[in-house]
Amino acid sequence: MKNRRRIRLLRAILLLVAVVCLIPVGQAYYLSFQHKAQEKELKNLLETEEKSGHKSADLSKKADRTCLDKFKTLYSQNSDLTGWLVIAGTGIDDPVVQCEEDTYYLSHNFYKEEDKYGCLYIKGLADVHTPGTNVIIYGHNMKDGSMFGALDSYRSENFYREHDLISFDTIYEERSYQILSVFETSLSQEDAYPYYQFYHAATETEFEDFYDNVKSMSLYDTGVTAEYGDTFLTLSTCSDAGGDQRFVVVAKRIP
Repeated sequence: MKNRRRIRLLRAILLLVAVVCLIPVGQAYYLSFQHKAQEKELKNLLETEEKSGHKSADLSKKADRTCLDKFKTLYSQNSDLTGWLVIAGTGIDDPVVQCEEDTYYLSHNFYKEEDKYGCLYIKGLADVHTPGTNVIIYGHNMKDGSMFGALDSYRSENFYREHDLISFDTIYEERSYQILSVFETSLSQEDAYPYYQFYHAATETEFEDFYDNVKSMSLYDTGVTAEYGDTFLTLSTCSDAGGDQRFVVVAKRIP
């Protein structure tokens, strides 16, 4: 009799432990499902606007310029919208935002709701629309591959060879880039090059310093070169190695 009670108690405890362990898994699955649904919704809005042929919107709040037709609806929902990033083969096909509070979109989505996935974003000091020499886009490395979770596919040179182009359309113009460097670095390493501080080259020397460093750190030789006057797009995310490691992709704008 006592043994039966002990077995029933043990079963109850094991069941409780299993339920407790599964709760985080269920929550993670739900958040992932919710995020993917939102990504699909945003993409549908973009595609619908492209097909509708609406007249351009005057975005005087940002500058005396005219917005591309396809961004009209998205911009009306969030005026922090600054563009859209697409990288074939990675699932990266998302809006990019910019605001004065640099850390805001680390924990908020496009609709400004609290969300651990955040949103792809550019820091406030970056000059996206002139543009400056370098624009840096940040995003979380999510385990389900969302945001920049698939960016480290570029560890493989074979993957790079088949997916060397990046599309980053700002709200004002369409842009294409070709990847020239892929590297991993530590933010705390004393002699590590601070790529995240480079936005504009006032001189050719400053340009060459950035270019030489990112090329020398590359995991493999892409064969892509750049010269003074070219502009760059840098994508930065946390590395799977953890800590303060960062995985970075640098691309040169194609005229």
